[in-house]
Amino acid sequence: MKNRVKQVIALTALTFVSASQAQGTGAQDGPQHLPSIQLGAGMFNIQTEVALTEQQREIGLMHRTSLGPYQGMLFVFDAPAKQCFWMKNTLIPLSVAFVANDGTIINIDEMKPQTLDPHCSAQPVRFVLEMSEGWFAKRGMKAGSKLTGKPFGTGQP
Repeated sequence: MKNRVKQVIALTALTFVSASQAQGTGAQDGPQHLPSIQLGAGMFNIQTEVALTEQQREIGLMHRTSLGPYQGMLFVFDAPAKQCFWMKNTLIPLSVAFVANDGTIINIDEMKPQTLDPHCSAQPVRFVLEMSEGWFAKRGMKAGSKLTGKPFGTGQP
């Protein structure tokens, strides 16, 4: 009987911790890992984790020590607005692309680790894509270049 009670207490505690973290009441001391989708950037395919909720967007790529060459994070907002990003608790340098509903890159900026300098969209956008530092420039992507994928209304890739 004592073992059964201990199992129930342990299961209840685990459920509480999991629920607290999902609701944002748990401390964020490591990187989050979110479901990912594939996007197209010219001839390149990229795997992007998708940050949909306010909490997921606030955490973003914080606490990561590396990012693969074709990995990034896509931030999705409910409606187009001026979006501003900074690098609090972000340990790696990133490039950020502010993206229109149809996948057109509006502007790109470079962000230094662990800074609070704002990096903002030049016009209202619903999507923001973070990749490793210099990723867009190394691949010839700039304002006016187009991303493809389901979030932008294209099934490809």
